[in-house]
Amino acid sequence: MSKLINDMYDPNYSIKAEKERSKAGRKKRRVSFKKEANFDEDGEAFKKAFDWQIMLRMLRYLKNYKIQLFFSIFLLLIYSAIAPIFPSLIARAVDRYIIANQAPFNSLDIDQRLNGLLIIVIIYIALKVLNFALRYGYTYLISWLGQHIIFDIRKEMFKKIQSMHLGYFDKTPVGRLITRITSDVDAVQRMITDGLVGLIADLGLLVGLAVYMLVINWQLALITISVMPILFFVMNFISNQIRNAYRAMRIRLSRSNAYLAENLSGMKTVQLFNRESRNQQKFDKLNLSLLDSQLEQLRWFAYFFPVVQFTGSIATGLILILSVYMLGLGNGTITIGIIIAFIQYSSMFFQPLRDLSDKINIMQAAMASSERIFSLLDTPAGIINKPDPSEFVSPFRGKIEFKNVSFAYNDDDWVLRDLNFTINPGESAAFVGHTGAGKTTIISLVSRFYDVQKGQILLDDIDIRDYEQRDLRKHVGIVLQDPFLFSGTIKSNISLDDDSIAMEQIIEAAKFVNAHTFISKLPQGYDTPVLERGAGFSTGQKQLIAFARTLVQNPDILLILDEATANIDTETEELIQDALKKIMQGRTSIVIAHRLSTIQNVDKIMVMSKGKLIEQGKHLELLKQDGYYRKLYELQYQ
Repeated sequence: MSKLINDMYDPNYSIKAEKERSKAGRKKRRVSFKKEANFDEDGEAFKKAFDWQIMLRMLRYLKNYKIQLFFSIFLLLIYSAIAPIFPSLIARAVDRYIIANQAPFNSLDIDQRLNGLLIIVIIYIALKVLNFALRYGYTYLISWLGQHIIFDIRKEMFKKIQSMHLGYFDKTPVGRLITRITSDVDAVQRMITDGLVGLIADLGLLVGLAVYMLVINWQLALITISVMPILFFVMNFISNQIRNAYRAMRIRLSRSNAYLAENLSGMKTVQLFNRESRNQQKFDKLNLSLLDSQLEQLRWFAYFFPVVQFTGSIATGLILILSVYMLGLGNGTITIGIIIAFIQYSSMFFQPLRDLSDKINIMQAAMASSERIFSLLDTPAGIINKPDPSEFVSPFRGKIEFKNVSFAYNDDDWVLRDLNFTINPGESAAFVGHTGAGKTTIISLVSRFYDVQKGQILLDDIDIRDYEQRDLRKHVGIVLQDPFLFSGTIKSNISLDDDSIAMEQIIEAAKFVNAHTFISKLPQGYDTPVLERGAGFSTGQKQLIAFARTLVQNPDILLILDEATANIDTETEELIQDALKKIMQGRTSIVIAHRLSTIQNVDKIMVMSKGKLIEQGKHLELLKQDGYYRKLYELQYQ
């Protein structure tokens, strides 16, 4: 215990973490890469290194940009066809106008040689300028394509995330979702811009070079190509190691981001309980694990270029040896210019192979990211609309009925058990009970944030699962105990950036809940900037702004309040109670509160215990029953 306490407050603990990075420790951690590479952070098995189904699905994002894709590939292929011409131009210049030891060029005078060289130089420069324009064109188009595709993917992912039911966010860390929508999408963007189209360019250049070499001298061409099987074998082995390290890196990055997001959100608690050192220590371990996986990836990646360069050197040596032999035969099948050209061809031939290996790494990295992206996109929404949803009938009465409802967040851990009750149109009902009795769950179920496992929730005798979610929630107003304010202004937080809501409506709603008084005293009034999560505003002020947000939507079916006044001082509570009485008139209302003083005037009080309804009636009726409600009341007012 003393060691633990010392480590907590030891300012040099990061040095201790550095010492953990021993050779033996790193070898031990390296063993886990292959295990982690087989599963994602959810424990799901990864698919194979390259999956055509995933690739074809990713290529579907290109269908909206067919013209740009066609022109980029067209420019790229022309570029690949022109590139192999340059060594042949140099060979022609050497053999015809520099050495010129073969007829009829050995009879040319110096002026004729200079004129011939000048023509070749002009052609050479003109082709270089053309290649520059072609490369600029296809690079710009490919980058444009990549940026638009990641824009589409991020938009689709954000739409998907917003459609997920709340149970998904209960189990999925925010940092993991941020990693998928940022880093994973960036990896896919690299695949499209650098990997996919670049792979086509490299293959096109390889084919062009092979054709040129075979036409010029097939013997030297075969010697150059003969070393490729060895190279591909080594590249495949290294690629597998890189893929394993990359997948482990992605998992560890997700864990690190999730832990970071959690600590930033709970910074007040961290500092209150002096957890800085312990949390830093845990983050260092996660960060060290991430560093190891990145270094492992870099270690294997560093082998690529030396291997390709070494293989290219072997090919160059074989070309020189065979060239000497062929020159010795004196049959005229080879010249100095051809030898020079083939040395250049050899260098050019292994350049796309080296780039090809890089593209393969990009593709493999994108495969892991694509699996994670499509895993998110393929996750069932949990709560789906029926193909033929029921429509709200006007005028809507607002009758709420729970029939034999049982609900659990996790498996058979029931929060509500065979719950039955009815709230008549225009009636106000309050739910009370100890924490964990299932009160807030009722709010979530009526709003259909979750679906019940057993029973039915009826709205005017129609199962709420028959309504479309958007239509249902248009008529539901909710004020939560912990009000959430978005970055922007007070005005945008009340209207939620809905341009159809006039400024007069915003001010009227704020006056109605007595928020206008403190808002009007601010230097910029309703245009006062709101920082993230409403920093700078008191809990009561945030609650009043959230309450005005609900009122301005004018919910005509339900007004659901979840301990709306729990964090408001007595003076503010008195002001808001008057607004509550007025807005609840004529509306079916549900109030949930621990403070029994706020619900004494409702039409019906329902007492919950362990997911069951044990008492119901008016305030005075329940006090006379001398039951559970009376005990809660006396406990609160003793």
